[in-house]
Amino acid sequence: MSNQRLLSLDIFRGMTICLMIIVNTPGDPLHVFAPMTASSWEGFTPADLVFPSFLFAVGNSLSLTAPQWEKIAPPKVLLKITQRTLLLFILGFLLYWFPFNNSFDHTRIFGVLQRVALCYGIAAIVVHFMHERVVMILAGLILLIYWYISFHYGTPSAPYSLVGNSVTILDKFLIGENHMYHGEGFAFDPEGLLSTLPSIVNVLIGYRVGSFIKTQGKSFEGLALLFMWGAGFIFLSFMWNYQFPINKKLWSSSFALLTTGIDMVIIATLIYRVELNRQLQFSSFFENFGKNSLVSFVFSQLLMVSLYTLKMPNISESKEGLTLFAWLYQHSFGHFEPYWGSLGFAFAFMLVCWLPGYALNKYKLYIRL
Repeated sequence: MSNQRLLSLDIFRGMTICLMIIVNTPGDPLHVFAPMTASSWEGFTPADLVFPSFLFAVGNSLSLTAPQWEKIAPPKVLLKITQRTLLLFILGFLLYWFPFNNSFDHTRIFGVLQRVALCYGIAAIVVHFMHERVVMILAGLILLIYWYISFHYGTPSAPYSLVGNSVTILDKFLIGENHMYHGEGFAFDPEGLLSTLPSIVNVLIGYRVGSFIKTQGKSFEGLALLFMWGAGFIFLSFMWNYQFPINKKLWSSSFALLTTGIDMVIIATLIYRVELNRQLQFSSFFENFGKNSLVSFVFSQLLMVSLYTLKMPNISESKEGLTLFAWLYQHSFGHFEPYWGSLGFAFAFMLVCWLPGYALNKYKLYIRL
């Protein structure tokens, strides 16, 4: 059961990493198909599902490792969780600092891996020291508390706006604008500290689903329940959307419910195909990403930043020349129709990032923190 269960989880995690790389590396950011573009503010696109799905997979993995901690003394468990959390957080911070040509005073502190680290650390402590029913009650309370804080502590006239939300207000107070993301043209961090709170729920629900799968995941009745719970979460998210709009950058409570509901449906579908019907088409491709997901993600980030940092000597077009990323695109997929060429380049970039996972999997090497 554990090996098969890991197969479904690895495929799910691999699909997530695969889509994440494609979404992050279009050849031409001005020509991207709408489903591959994250929502600008309120709303939802398939691209918005990538990050919460990874957190959901973290929770699934936690359901497999947490029972092993029962044989270890609590102080050692806390030390193990703390070490892993710190390593992930520091690795994420260094990735944003790379290639280290900026001073620390202007380096972003929070980010994707940093959020993964915080969500993992808090969720791991919760699931180890609390009963599963308490864990689910706590998940619901977190979403309600975050809704309350967002509404009452944002700008009174527009608490869910880009400039008046409570996430930005808290981040500016705690870490300052110089350590925040400026991709919107001003200081706003989509992985801010306060919005990490509801993202913990994605991990907690992923954990609960993983525990359910271990006991009932191979039965049709169990899968039917999983589909029903997923549909129920999706329905609740759309109802909540009227009061707390679905918003990935704020990680609204309705967004957390929507993404966990969709992930339940996806993982149930994978189990039905892989475990019950043994339909393994493309499974090995996604396994190579899933079994070394951290390596694949870090490699993709380092390669992307390196290609954007290196300049090609092209005086005729620009005094500084094109970035190596833009040069590669123009001299390959740039000859095709812009939207398809941009997608084709992202797909090719993803295949390059697949190679390290393939090499490691071939020699049965799995790197995990």
